[in-house]
Amino acid sequence: MKNFLVKTIANAGALGVAIWLLKDITLTGDNTGRQALTLILVALVFGVVNVVVKPIVKLLAFPLFILTLGLITLVINALMLLLTSWLAGKLDLSFDVDGFGTAVLGGLIVSIVAWALHVVLPDDQD
Repeated sequence: MKNFLVKTIANAGALGVAIWLLKDITLTGDNTGRQALTLILVALVFGVVNVVVKPIVKLLAFPLFILTLGLITLVINALMLLLTSWLAGKLDLSFDVDGFGTAVLGGLIVSIVAWALHVVLPDDQD
């Protein structure tokens, strides 16, 4: 449970940095509390997408991993961010990623920041 909480906080922080850096990734809300709640819920959706969908896509794209020496990971991360944006819309969460190019940059930012936060935040496996 602690590991799930740490990953959700890391995802929320990483998504928050991407929202802050890129004007085409938006999170809207009436007030700061509503925005924070929306960010946590989007981080949960992003976590579910990464746990359920991403391994399947990685398995299907394995030949492309070999062919591109792993650079296809940027495209897969962008697709996971776009899927999260689409699901957030379906769940009436005010999170939007506008375009594939923005999703690629956002996916790169989210990956780097989430990795850094996972290094800093405590984990069950210590």
